[in-house]
Amino acid sequence: MVILAQALYVKRKTPRLPGAAGPTEGLVPGDGEPFRLAVLGESTVDGVGAATHEEALTGCLARELARGGRAVRWQAAGRTGANARVVRAELVPLLRPADLVVVALGVNDTIELRTAPAYRRDLLELVVEIRRRLGPVDVLLAGVPPMSRFPALPRPLRDVLAARSTALDKAAATLAKLPGVRHVPMDPALLDPAAFASDNFHPGPAGYARWARHLSGVRVAEPPAGP
Repeated sequence: MVILAQALYVKRKTPRLPGAAGPTEGLVPGDGEPFRLAVLGESTVDGVGAATHEEALTGCLARELARGGRAVRWQAAGRTGANARVVRAELVPLLRPADLVVVALGVNDTIELRTAPAYRRDLLELVVEIRRRLGPVDVLLAGVPPMSRFPALPRPLRDVLAARSTALDKAAATLAKLPGVRHVPMDPALLDPAAFASDNFHPGPAGYARWARHLSGVRVAEPPAGP
């Protein structure tokens, strides 16, 4: 009863921030044929907590990947509230051809109390669908954020969701055995209070920038520098 009451309280009291405004596609200038980046997922890919996608995860990651000198063309395909099954069915068809697909999921599946085996199956089906549509593209699975660090969540609700998010992330990590798939766990140190938006649930621009730097350091595909 306590958990349910806290969940209802958080849902009622947490500000509902909009997704990022502006284009969901863009280009970071550089040399050569642009490296094609697609980012797919839930509210973090929708850019909740940032004013535009340039300030959100996709834009920040594109700039990090462009540091080597090569141009990066990016696409954000995100939906607030989406779980892995919704993303596979409704967002994967929106993807343009890409050299790297980054998947950022897990918070909504955690809140829905999806089991670890079911989440692993959902992600595997997602990877298969991505490659069915785009070919043998590299896939980077961003780790499920550790919900123990979410300021908006009171205890014991925070502890319950933290345990579930950890279990889902461990399940996701097993998919890194597949060729061309990497799993990048989120460093809990990235989630200090200054990294959050005003709702204390989603990243703000500073949080997205930190996350993008972390992901870019361990990406699957290394965009070669331009000539």
